[in-house]
Amino acid sequence: MNIFSAKRIKTVLSLLLAVIATFVQIDTGARPPASSDTIPSSRKRQQMVLQLEMENGGMLPSNEVIKNDFNDIYYNGANLRIGWQTERGMDPYHQLYNYPIYGIGFYASTFHKKEIGTPYAVYGFVAIPVKPESLKKWDFNYRISLGVADNFEPYHKENNPMNILLGTHHNVYIDLGIQANYTLNRHLKLGAGFAFHHFSNGSIRQPNKGINLVPLTMALTYRPSLKTPDLSPDPAAIFHNGSQYHIHYAAGIKQFNPDDSKRYLKSTLGMYWSLASGAKWRLGAGADLFYSDSGRDPTIAGNAAGTLGALFSGGPAFYIDHVLTRNLYINGNVGWYVHRNRFNGENNPVFLRIGVRHYVVSNVYAGVSIKAHMGKADFIEWTLGYTLGRKAGAGN
Repeated sequence: MNIFSAKRIKTVLSLLLAVIATFVQIDTGARPPASSDTIPSSRKRQQMVLQLEMENGGMLPSNEVIKNDFNDIYYNGANLRIGWQTERGMDPYHQLYNYPIYGIGFYASTFHKKEIGTPYAVYGFVAIPVKPESLKKWDFNYRISLGVADNFEPYHKENNPMNILLGTHHNVYIDLGIQANYTLNRHLKLGAGFAFHHFSNGSIRQPNKGINLVPLTMALTYRPSLKTPDLSPDPAAIFHNGSQYHIHYAAGIKQFNPDDSKRYLKSTLGMYWSLASGAKWRLGAGADLFYSDSGRDPTIAGNAAGTLGALFSGGPAFYIDHVLTRNLYINGNVGWYVHRNRFNGENNPVFLRIGVRHYVVSNVYAGVSIKAHMGKADFIEWTLGYTLGRKAGAGN
C-alpha cells in the first residue's frame, strides 16, 4: 500500500486544515481590516507556523527475541506540522511556557520491514521554547505530541508470526523531542534535533511489546507572516492556587492471549485531592478502585472467578498535574496496590498512569491515559471526570 498516495495525502491535509480553521484565526500576513484594533486580545489572530521535518533512526529492542529478529532495523520518517504561535493577551499560562506553539501534525515512516508495515499518524503537539523568541539567530524548544497511528502489519499466528511488537493496525503514538533552530531570514528557520517515539495499543490486543524509536531530525520551518508576535510578560495574569477535589470514571478493554481473541472490560473509579505547587503543577493524593471483567472467567481467575477479590483491585496513589493552559493538563499518578490480582497482569505492586486531560464544559473534564506496571501497559483509560473547587476561566 502506498502511504504517500495523492488521495490519502489530500484527505489528511483536508482534515488538518479543517480542524485548524475551526479553532484558530490564522494570520498569514494579509493586512487586517481597519476594525481589527477593536478585537479583544483573547480573539487575536494567531500566526501560522509550518514545519517539514525528516528523520532517520533505529529501534530500541525491548527483549532478546526482538533484538535478534530486528537487530538491523533502520527506518526513515517525515513530519508535516501546522501550528499557531501563542502571544501575550491570550491564555495566562502561555507566558509561563515562554509562549509555545500549539498545532497538529502528520507523521509517516517506513521500516523497510514488511512484517511491521509503513505506519502513519495524526497527532496534536506543543513545542515549548527554552526562552521566548528574540532577535537572536538561535532558539531552542522541546516538544510533546500525542496522537493515533495506523497502517501497521499486526501479529498473526500464521500470516505474520514475526511481529510480536504489536497486535493491532491502530495504535497510540507518543512523541518527545528537542530541537535547535537557526534563523535564515524573517520567514525561514533551519533546525536539527533528537526525538523519542513510542507506539502501543495499551493491551487492547496482544502481543503489545510496543515500538520505541530514537531518530535524529532535520527540519525547515516557515512563518508566512512578517508580523512580530508580542512575547512580552503580562503582569495582569492571575493564577488561583486553592485546593481541588477530583472524581473520575474511566473504561477500556484488554486482551490477555494473542491466540485468543476474547477481550475484557476494565474500568477505574478514582477520587483525589490536589493543591497547586506554583502555577505549573498540582500535587496531591487519593486512591483508585479497578474493576476487571476477566475476574469472572475461570480460565483466567481460576477458582476465585466471580468473587469480589477477583473482580476488584486498587490502592492509594500520588496525584500529579502538569498544567499547560487554563483547560489542558498532563496527568500522572504513582500508586500502590492494597489488593491486586496477578492473573490480571498486576504483577508489580506499583501502578502508574500518564495521560492528557481537558476541561470541556466548566469543571467537567475528559481525557485519555495509559495505566501501566513499570513500563508495561495494562490498558488505555478513556476518562470522564469532575473537579470541585476549580474557578472556571481562571488559571489553575
